[in-house]
Amino acid sequence: MPFLELESNLAASCFSEDLLERLARAAAAILDKPQERINISVRPNMIMAIGGSTSPCAQLVVSSIGVVGNAENNKQHSSKFFEFLTKELGLGADRILIRFYPLEKWQIGKNGTVMTFL
Repeated sequence: MPFLELESNLAASCFSEDLLERLARAAAAILDKPQERINISVRPNMIMAIGGSTSPCAQLVVSSIGVVGNAENNKQHSSKFFEFLTKELGLGADRILIRFYPLEKWQIGKNGTVMTFL
């Protein structure tokens, strides 16, 4: 059950109407998870800086069970997410950061319990 959180100082008008759908499809393919399990939030208009610069930028946080727990996997994921985000947002790769967080089943609540028991 991957969670993606995209934050940017770009205006909401810079994001296409179907961004969530396209990002969900891309994330499902990149992480090899069913699209129905992808959860996304997008936060435009953030006050943020990368490397001390407030020029247009974005940060993507990817949290998931079992697919972001090592450097080799994350290197591949990073490359594919960067390809998507630079094209979608019109930003250079140097204006995007991605953070990967592995999750355990007990850290995700769903349907009144945690994923461990589902």
